[in-house]
Amino acid sequence: MVVGDASLDIDTLVIGAGPGGYVAAIRAAQLGQKVLIVDKSTVGGVCLNRGCIPSKALIAAAHQYESAQHGAAFGVTAENVKVDFGKTQEFKNSVVKKLTGGVAGLLKGNKVEVFNGECMFISENEARVFNDHESPRYRFKNCIIATGSRPIELKPFPFGGRIMSSTEALDLPEIPKSLIVIGGGYIGAELGQMFSKFGSKVTIIEGLESVLNGFDPDMTKLVVKNMNKTGIEIITSAKAESATQTDKDVTVKYSVGGETKEVTADYLLVTVGRRPNTDGELGLDLVGIEMDERGFVKVDHQGRTNFPHIFAIGDIVAGLALAHKASYEAKVAAEAIAGHPSVVDYKCIPAVAFTDPECASVGYTEKEAKDKGYKVAVSKFPFAGNGRALSLNSPDGFVKLISEEGTDLVLGCHIAGLEASNLISELSLAIEMGATLEDIALTIHAHPTLGEIVMETAELALGNPIHMMAPRK
Repeated sequence: MVVGDASLDIDTLVIGAGPGGYVAAIRAAQLGQKVLIVDKSTVGGVCLNRGCIPSKALIAAAHQYESAQHGAAFGVTAENVKVDFGKTQEFKNSVVKKLTGGVAGLLKGNKVEVFNGECMFISENEARVFNDHESPRYRFKNCIIATGSRPIELKPFPFGGRIMSSTEALDLPEIPKSLIVIGGGYIGAELGQMFSKFGSKVTIIEGLESVLNGFDPDMTKLVVKNMNKTGIEIITSAKAESATQTDKDVTVKYSVGGETKEVTADYLLVTVGRRPNTDGELGLDLVGIEMDERGFVKVDHQGRTNFPHIFAIGDIVAGLALAHKASYEAKVAAEAIAGHPSVVDYKCIPAVAFTDPECASVGYTEKEAKDKGYKVAVSKFPFAGNGRALSLNSPDGFVKLISEEGTDLVLGCHIAGLEASNLISELSLAIEMGATLEDIALTIHAHPTLGEIVMETAELALGNPIHMMAPRK
């Protein structure tokens, strides 16, 4: 507790305790800094509390329910399979509690001081933190801003009642009989498929020509195929215009192909992107921290703002809004404060959609590599040629490798299929270390595993595949 206007001195102030902030705080403390971390909510941020982790817990439950209903291929049948969604939510909440409790323990173990409340800059070297009980002032040598992002709210579709963001969708007490999703990006696609597997009638309205824009079109085709299997209606090149709701349902008007149409459902989920949390009482503009026209903080290759001792990381800086990007930037910033020569290098940040099948990409697409001036070679091996995939009754999918002709340098990889989210890490390492196709092909992969598909794709690119006919020269 601070008396009067006296200030406490700390080395590093971290604002925000999400996967960027708490990682920055721990790494800074490991490097000898006296650290204070401030967050108005539970540690773990959106990712652990209202995003990545709870959504994946619910998606896993949906897969479990689907598997219980469709085990005939294995000779396993079950009758009257039911979902107790209350218990499903209890499971999700237990996972969140374990992880956030673990993060709180790590902060304590690394002697990071935690303040539950809000923060406001007083000057470039001082900030006041406050809650309902206290409002101490801190003088800091360095600061890392990691305040994250929030769902974009569209004026025609204000959140409330039966119009939801992803936050409210993850806490629904029951499975909706029907659901409209505006926005077919990875969040809309993931949650739309999840509710569809639980039995909801789902309609996705997307303004672009395809859902999951940004992923390889071949990957998207597989996801759309599975969406159609569970009865999801996908309306692309459409513009959602307005919504009216009652105490029982919500109706959305949209235009497509020059016609105005409407659809009614129990709930409306709006997932059209996220907005950086750089406005409000934090006072970045009052201090003079430079931002672009979209509200992203301008930073250099170490995360420094126009004030050399103030850093910004995660969703409030340009680039993909990914938890692992934020954690990566957090380590760089903390190490830069400690005088290490750490800099960001974004050449191999993996992007994953936990759809069915999973989609994962890292490095360049074929087009991006060509635009960079590379002479590109592409190889693609199907999951259907892999023993482990067949034994799991999951033959749909592929691994696509992008490499440079002549050097065989691995430039990118795109995976659609079972466990794509895990398989992509091998290719992230390959690109990071500058590996070639031969490096992958000569690496002995355990049998039978899905990882063998990566090896087979490299062998195919080299012209000597074993479990596929070699292409003609």
